[in-house]
Amino acid sequence: MQLPETFISTIKNVYKKDGENFLAVLPALIDEVSTRWGLTAVQPVPNLSFNFVAFAKRDDEDVILKMGIPNPELTSEMTALKLFNGDGACQLLEHDEERGFLLLERLKPGKMLAELEDDDERTNIAADVMLNIQRRGGVIPPLQNKFIKLSNWFAGLQKIRPHFNGGTGPFPQVLLEKVESFLPELFADTDVKLMHGDFHHFNILSSERGWLIIDPKGVIGPAGYEVGPLMINPWDSISDGTSFKVQAERRVSILAERLGWEREKIIRWATAHAILSAWWSIEDNMEEDNAIQCAEIFSQLK
Repeated sequence: MQLPETFISTIKNVYKKDGENFLAVLPALIDEVSTRWGLTAVQPVPNLSFNFVAFAKRDDEDVILKMGIPNPELTSEMTALKLFNGDGACQLLEHDEERGFLLLERLKPGKMLAELEDDDERTNIAADVMLNIQRRGGVIPPLQNKFIKLSNWFAGLQKIRPHFNGGTGPFPQVLLEKVESFLPELFADTDVKLMHGDFHHFNILSSERGWLIIDPKGVIGPAGYEVGPLMINPWDSISDGTSFKVQAERRVSILAERLGWEREKIIRWATAHAILSAWWSIEDNMEEDNAIQCAEIFSQLK
């Protein structure tokens, strides 16, 4: 099985030696799980990123196989999918937490929300899905310690200055200080929920049951964070800062109306997430993309 070089590079950059070991035994792992769960026709999906994901068949049923290096994020995803139980999300059919294996319902037709051309339509659909997920995530279950804590993610921003020898590197100092100043207020919000955690246009797919989420991170924290990944994806017009700003303003207006949140709350979470996203890329030795530019644009919104 030929794996894309970008996938191999990502796994090695993010997981280091564990990533190399995972890639070395991946063919054997695929054989193992195929025998165990009765899978045939296992073929990798396009655009592999941080996990091995493949189309497969089981008893003539189309399914999705996901395999990764066992880690808290995979455990959190499995736990969240079990909790959602197909309500607003794809079904978890089988899982092995210790081995990092998941067998998932394949959503059909499986069109990504990103494929719709009208951004207002995309944003309204995303708001519908978010409201449904947050309805399910309003009660924090006894399994709380199996979920990711949003506060732990943002604690990572404290590494920026040490990483750049006391400076802020590519992060504009004024912008970083602005985010640092309002983060305590954002985290003081008592509307704490179990969230998807990576809620954006490529993780919302069409199905016979409506638009559903895939790949939830399973994150506990103030509910406002959920808009962050949505606001910076997809990069429709990021090369033209003016048009991206117009798009961002429209999204804020729609989300504020649909979710019943203040515009400032949405703008601040979008800005904070963009900074966090940029830091993750730097930390993982990956290209930073446009997240800092997004943060600068968001910070100008009213």
